[in-house]
Amino acid sequence: MTMTADGPGQVPWWKEPTKEQWVAWIAAWLGWTLDAFDFTIFLLIMVPIAESFHVPLIEVTAVFTVTLWLRLVGAVGSGWLADRIGRKTPLMISILWYSVCNFLAGIAPSFAFLFLFRALLGIGMGAEWPAGAALAMESWPARSRGLMSGLLQGSWSIGFLLSSLAYGLLYDKIGWRGLLIIGVLPALAVVWIRIYVKEPKVWLENRRMQREQNQEFRAPLLEIFRPRILGNTLMACLWMAASFVIYYSVYGMFATHLQKDMHLTAAMVAMPIAMANLVAFLASGMWGYVADILGRRWAMIIPGAIGALVTPFYLLSDSYPVVAGAFIVQGAFLGAIYGQNPAYLTERFPTEVRATASAFCYHQGAIWAGFTGPVLTYFAASQPLGFTMPMLIATTGAAVAFVVTLLFSPETRGKELVPQLTLVEQHA
Repeated sequence: MTMTADGPGQVPWWKEPTKEQWVAWIAAWLGWTLDAFDFTIFLLIMVPIAESFHVPLIEVTAVFTVTLWLRLVGAVGSGWLADRIGRKTPLMISILWYSVCNFLAGIAPSFAFLFLFRALLGIGMGAEWPAGAALAMESWPARSRGLMSGLLQGSWSIGFLLSSLAYGLLYDKIGWRGLLIIGVLPALAVVWIRIYVKEPKVWLENRRMQREQNQEFRAPLLEIFRPRILGNTLMACLWMAASFVIYYSVYGMFATHLQKDMHLTAAMVAMPIAMANLVAFLASGMWGYVADILGRRWAMIIPGAIGALVTPFYLLSDSYPVVAGAFIVQGAFLGAIYGQNPAYLTERFPTEVRATASAFCYHQGAIWAGFTGPVLTYFAASQPLGFTMPMLIATTGAAVAFVVTLLFSPETRGKELVPQLTLVEQHA
């Protein structure tokens, strides 16, 4: 039986969610899309920033490294707040935070000033995901949670698509500063979220039970390292670390590869990135549908394995049509393996620690991803083919680790999210 099919007497899956559930999902989708725009625009302008401030490119790649590292700080703080006071407030704070930081980076009078505020942007960036994912997935019916998880996480690709379009269309007119300054616009979304979004009922009931039973989880981060769920936590961390290294090996340095190794124009750089992200968004929905049929793991294992085989085609060719075409195809595979992150992490952990656990496991992966840019840049400097071989080795190696980890991970398809305090015995 499929999770998205309509059985006898069942309403169509898209009519099953209430208006409140749709609003919660849209809020999380919007927050993640705008988060992606503000972060990924930087990946497209690292070379001109280095030239503008007369600093080595590796110093600019260190900016997004520190940004990624600080995601963990924002994520853990947001996850703790989300488990304590609700999902909505941390979501609003995070959007305001990363919007303002992007604007301040855009008016930076020096490289040090830009470094500071782009680094601080990582705190807001990390804070958005756990609050938004918990808000959306706890609110959504189990029958189509995989599909909507794919479309939610896939909204990162929409944000990247928008930033690549902005780069291709506006860079020659407003420069890298203008592209960062327009990143303040997401702050407007906070008003809508404040007015219309409500807390998930499963979280509200769980918090009520914690208070009534005097079993409040004041340090949820410690709970996920207790023996009862430690194995689950560590496997989730390994899975997310591999997926982050894949992403920043595939997407993080691709624009720089095209600029430095192939010397392409802004429009030629932007086109395959924009199209790959569009494909990734659509494929995230498709693999989300697969997740509701075959399970969360297979919806990531299959594209992960295929994507490893696609990688050489866009890295080992010097033909622009081949490079662009293969990279766009990659969007359907390694570009779309992230769609089950919200659903799978949400389903793997109990309600009382869910946001904190998801935040930590997801964003510790960003620590490993933070090494990707500088390491690839360091090895590319001594390679005759530049970024080609470092990107190929990092992508393939991480894809193998990703697939193997998921093969040994639990399946959670169809899991109902309940308010019961499942960790009470251990906590007591």
